[in-house]
Amino acid sequence: MLVQLRQYKHEEVQFDDNRTTGESQTEDTVNPEATDYFGEEMDDLDVETWDTVEHEDDPIQRRSLTIDGVTAVSVPREPTDEDDPDLPGQTIQLRMGGGIENIAQAEIVEVQDLEVEEAPAEGKASQDGESYGKESMDDEP
Repeated sequence: MLVQLRQYKHEEVQFDDNRTTGESQTEDTVNPEATDYFGEEMDDLDVETWDTVEHEDDPIQRRSLTIDGVTAVSVPREPTDEDDPDLPGQTIQLRMGGGIENIAQAEIVEVQDLEVEEAPAEGKASQDGESYGKESMDDEP
């Protein structure tokens, strides 16, 4: 399966000699243009990119993750030590061929099973309590 997630973390403060503690970072300081910072376009680099977004009037960082080869997706019943109530999301567990991967502070965007062949759907979706499928769920085969 292909799993798309959004992961969140607290903003990492970048100090320099010209800043004092408590001084706000500007968007240009936190997220400079790729060509200014690296000398080339970001799409040409294979790096992890975090964007600064607002959450409850505070800046936090968010990134998109796409993970292939997942066999199961689950959410722990109880919060883990990694879960932070001040951030969106929660721990998502991904089972893959090599074991279980925990992704902290994540939200599921989409899960696709790429192995399934697309076949036309039979019947219609239920509306107003009526069933339009081929067979009733109450009938024994």
